[in-house]
Amino acid sequence: MSESGFHVHGPHDHELEHAAHGNDDFASKIAVMTAIMATVGALFGYQAGATQNDAAMFKNNAAIKKTEAANQWNYYQAKSNKQNLAELATSLPGTDVAKYRSEVERYKSEKETIKQGAEKLEADSREWDEKSDEALHQHHRWAQSMTAVQIAISLAAITLLTKKRWLQYSSYGVAAVGVALAGLAWMHV
Repeated sequence: MSESGFHVHGPHDHELEHAAHGNDDFASKIAVMTAIMATVGALFGYQAGATQNDAAMFKNNAAIKKTEAANQWNYYQAKSNKQNLAELATSLPGTDVAKYRSEVERYKSEKETIKQGAEKLEADSREWDEKSDEALHQHHRWAQSMTAVQIAISLAAITLLTKKRWLQYSSYGVAAVGVALAGLAWMHV
């Protein structure tokens, strides 16, 4: 209600109020079904948001692992450069060849450990990417189910205005499609 006492109702609000004061069984059934669909739609909306957040977090974890892997590959390259310099030093006259050969072997060993770590981080990154893709697919299913339920609610409102039974059944059918899509989301299909 505004300050001037003027209050605006939507057409379906008027029908609901009118039905509440009378014995309109048809409108009462639609009103109850609309309330149930709104509740179910809210649950589906929550799940859609949660899976979208999961997908974003998983993608973030993938990016972090990818960056860590890149850092390891840079470290690997630095060790390769030091190994190359040590190999070059073995061919220079007047150097301690044994010392530089031991350094070459040490760098080879260190590089292998670094390489294994970088490959593990890359595998972790791919795994997080896959989890993100799966969560995003699940998000789309939840969003589709929520959209179907919202359409069903709209059809229910039109049903109240027109009193058409076929619209009532259409509303229930679209709501059933929404529930089926939610089932697919729940099963990760």
